[in-house]
Amino acid sequence: IVFEKMDKRLIEFLLDRCEKNKTNIVEMTHEHIAMELGTAREVVSRMLKQLEREGYVQLGRGKVKIIAKEKLCDKFATM
Repeated sequence: IVFEKMDKRLIEFLLDRCEKNKTNIVEMTHEHIAMELGTAREVVSRMLKQLEREGYVQLGRGKVKIIAKEKLCDKFATM
């Protein structure tokens, strides 16, 4: 995972968390996600905002809701 592009790592992280927790919501702050991925919060926030604009996720305070899981999986597969 470490040598993959950060956007791909972020998507993989979100999908894995949802799979493990059996839900479409990741209850973590951007800061915590950044620490898990070994990057800056600003990077995670920017990428999540882009995913939100593209209609894959919905951002809330301390959580990320995946609203188009199939499309997000497809995006991950083509990266």
